[in-house]
Amino acid sequence: MSISPGSLMRTVPGDSLLHRTPLWLKYVALVGLGVVGTVWRTWPVGLGLLALSVLLYAFAGKDILRGWATPLRYWWWILLILGGYQWWSAGPGAAVGLLGCMFALVQLARLLLLTTPTADLMDGLGRAAKTVGVPERRAQLVLALILRTIPDLSAAWQRSREAAASRGLKRAPLRTATHLGITAVARARDAGDAIAARGLLDDPRDT
Repeated sequence: MSISPGSLMRTVPGDSLLHRTPLWLKYVALVGLGVVGTVWRTWPVGLGLLALSVLLYAFAGKDILRGWATPLRYWWWILLILGGYQWWSAGPGAAVGLLGCMFALVQLARLLLLTTPTADLMDGLGRAAKTVGVPERRAQLVLALILRTIPDLSAAWQRSREAAASRGLKRAPLRTATHLGITAVARARDAGDAIAARGLLDDPRDT
């Protein structure tokens, strides 16, 4: 089974050790690795985190491992811009460190979503938010919007590329990025209107 553009964040069923790991432990590990990749953005740390992400994907199963490089199809231009600027301003080591840490942390966050059922994520986030004083319902709503929006935008990016290719524009990153930006704004406005119309953030229990 391959991971399609519309399912970059969708749970992949399995019985691996990572699938059975408690959610709180996954969160702790992700936060710890996030601190490492944010504070020490050197090239050894970046390459080490990338290697760790590949290893963990392999532990999670063949189906998940096959999707490790899938985000590169859609986000390569962002990495290229950031890496090029970092190379020019701080040198190749800094560029490798930045891109390695950033992409590895994205992959580790994806792995959390790929190995944890959405219902468990919602419940876990709600409990965690409640302990720090954030309304549980709002935290769950934010997570639901994120899980829905990111795959939709990835699919929109792919459709835009295919539409450009059908018109003979095989490489049109600016046109594709512009279309994606318009789509993202439109989806955000639609989501905001839907939330306001249903009064989902006006529940007295959230105050």
